[in-house]
Amino acid sequence: MGHYAWVLEVRPGYEDEYKQRHDEIWPEMTEALKAAGIRNYSIFRLGLKLIGYFETDDLQKTIAILKDDPVNARWGASMAPIMKIESDERTGFPFLLPLQWHMD
Repeated sequence: MGHYAWVLEVRPGYEDEYKQRHDEIWPEMTEALKAAGIRNYSIFRLGLKLIGYFETDDLQKTIAILKDDPVNARWGASMAPIMKIESDERTGFPFLLPLQWHMD
């Protein structure tokens, strides 16, 4: 199982909007994430910084599924105005942080 994390940002003034959208996340979005193999997904916020953590058994498969998923595309388009998103050009996915240590 792979452990992955990313860092993105909320645009200033949109902190509450970001939280509200995730409190009301579309059920079809969570289903799309599950269908892509993502589990144990959490997002934390410190100021404007967002730290996401998730697990998947096959990262390349997960990225490929989400890249072609229309629900994920709609969610991303709806979130783009309130977030600063830097994606890896090779994957089209946010830059992932290298795992340094994990305790089971």
